[in-house]
Formats: sequence, C-alpha cells, structure tokens
Amino acid sequence: MIPSLASAIFFACVAYIAVQTSQVVCSGVESEPDGPAPGKAPAAILVAAAAVLGGLLPALGAVPLQIGIGAIVTFALIACWVSDAACGIVPDVFTLAPLATLLLLSIVQRDWTVVVSAAIVFAPFAIAAAFSRGYGMGWGDAKLVALAGAALGAPLAIPALIVACITAVAGHRLFGVKSKPIAFAPYIAAATGLAVPLGLLR
Repeated sequence: MIPSLASAIFFACVAYIAVQTSQVVCSGVESEPDGPAPGKAPAAILVAAAAVLGGLLPALGAVPLQIGIGAIVTFALIACWVSDAACGIVPDVFTLAPLATLLLLSIVQRDWTVVVSAAIVFAPFAIAAAFSRGYGMGWGDAKLVALAGAALGAPLAIPALIVACITAVAGHRLFGVKSKPIAFAPYIAAATGLAVPLGLLR
C-alpha cells in the first residue's frame, strides 16, 4: 500500500508539471478573436487540490494501478484547465494520449465499459462541437469529455458533466465576458476531478 503522504506529494508534483507543461505549450499561442477570453488558472489551488486527491486515494483503498491512472487523469485535467484558461485551446496531447492509455488498459483487461463510457459521453458533445463549429463547444472539449467518461464511467460521468455545464453557464453569466464563448475545460476538469475517487474505486 502506498502511504497517503507519499501519494499526496506525488500528485502535487504531477500537478506542478502539468501547469508548467501547459504554459510551455501555450507560450506564444494567441487566443482566437472568437475564442474564450484569456485568463489565468489558479495554479497554486490546482496543485493543492491534486495533493488532496493524491492523499485521499490510498486512504480509500486504491491500489497502485488506480493511483497511477488517477495521476494520468490529474495531469490531463490540470493541463487542459491551464491551457484553455490561458489561450482558449485544449491541445490534443493533453486529451488523446491519456485517453488512449485508458482505452488500451481497458482492452488489455477486456473491460469494454471504459470504451463504451467514453463513446456515450463523447457523442453529445461532439454533436454540439459540430453544430457550433467550435464556437462555444470545441473539439478539444469533446475529447476531454471522452477522457472523463473513460475515467469515471458513464453512470458517474453523465451527472458530473451535467453539473459542469450548468456551472459553466452560470459562471459565465456572472463573471464571464458576454461577447466571448465559455471556456468549458476548467469546468469539465473540476467536475471530473471531484468525481475521480468514486470513478476509480467503482
């Protein structure tokens, strides 16, 4: 069993690396005129939240494989949050690589529920991205949702993503720039991160 303190420190390091990597990827990238208003992610809070998650998983009985998957998902969520906040994009490297890892693990273990869950939650967001042509709902968001579905499972991912969408709309109306679309990735990442312990231990 991995000690909670060691896991918390490990997750904090993963989060810090995710923040730095995202900043490097986004450096020099200009926000699209019709994209979300650029901002700054709360890096310190994200690292602290990752540490709490990392300490919580062993305490709940997570095995090393589950902790490793949690670290991969945490890296992806934080990197997507930071990049979408900074420059309005969700790079494929932060979504497709972790998603491919989870799908490969599920195929090796013959656990097809992961593949089905990713597809189920991806479909409506993909339709929204296609109809909006990337304005408001981008393909990066849809790929991040697929990762959420693979990590959480559809029964948990669907309500988590509904909460994320409702919160995003409410937050945008209260604090957003009305002429700009919503940066969805931070809301998707937050809702997914909160549900990760339940998803991994299901």
